[in-house]
Amino acid sequence: MKKDTRSKLQKHYDKHKELHRKLRQHAADILSSEKFKSTREYMQHGTIPVHRHCIDVAKQSLIISRLFHIPVNEKEMVRGALLHDYFLYDWHDKTREGYKPWHGFYHPGVALKNADRDYDLTMREKDIIKKHMWPMTIIPPVCREAWIVSVADKWCSTAETLRLKKGAVKQKSRSGKSPGR
Repeated sequence: MKKDTRSKLQKHYDKHKELHRKLRQHAADILSSEKFKSTREYMQHGTIPVHRHCIDVAKQSLIISRLFHIPVNEKEMVRGALLHDYFLYDWHDKTREGYKPWHGFYHPGVALKNADRDYDLTMREKDIIKKHMWPMTIIPPVCREAWIVSVADKWCSTAETLRLKKGAVKQKSRSGKSPGR
């Protein structure tokens, strides 16, 4: 392996290691809780579990705030990002008890209720969770951290969805059939 390639890989590894360190520093209680770990059981977009999606959104929020030199309360932003989809059910399952269509409109309220029950939240963390789906939530976020998490969530969701579609296209092109047929 060339020295330049090895250097780039090391830099990439170090960056992600630092992001994970920040997540543990600001939200060890959330990351280690059994309730948060249970989000591994629920799919978000395609084959991405809610747990992975929330961690990705928290990391992407840190990247955005640093890239654009936006002063934020990192701790509250990370915690709100980790809990933004803390709804604790499979939103794809139309047979589950309490199923409602239009998950995108009402899940921020469910996530906030669950997070408020299980963790001690600040007003900023509550704003992040409740308004991360803006403009679908109608009332816009109040703080910078909530705006950043909202953008990071849309970025990660789009990437997850495009990867899903890209995988479906590759699968179709190999077999000549659409996935699931």
